[in-house]
Amino acid sequence: MSRMTLARWAVALVWFYEGFWCKVWPGRADQRAIVGDVPLLDGWSVTAALVAIGLAEVALGIWVLTGLRPVAAALVQTALVAGFNAGGLLFSPGQIDEPGRLLTQNLVFVALIWVLARTSPRAGLR
Repeated sequence: MSRMTLARWAVALVWFYEGFWCKVWPGRADQRAIVGDVPLLDGWSVTAALVAIGLAEVALGIWVLTGLRPVAAALVQTALVAGFNAGGLLFSPGQIDEPGRLLTQNLVFVALIWVLARTSPRAGLR
């Protein structure tokens, strides 16, 4: 397996885990609590929002595996990671045990995303 393939799978597996396991099935209580703290979301809409976010994350993992438009994929991933971190820290800081660890891990994740995007043979393709 090439380094590029290994890196692509590593990034995709994070999205699969975060999307499917943590939000869709079986779901994690902390993820539910964080989304539940978002203003204007009724109790019934938390489940729908979690499933929608989770399925979008799974789709993003599939996109990463395809290797298509890696720079665009990196931009979308970076925006989502930043948005999820900002939303969690803004709306639900009490649900995040170690904000420094969260930000550090996600900084490393985003760095891997960009290394993968910039070293992809398809990085220059439109």
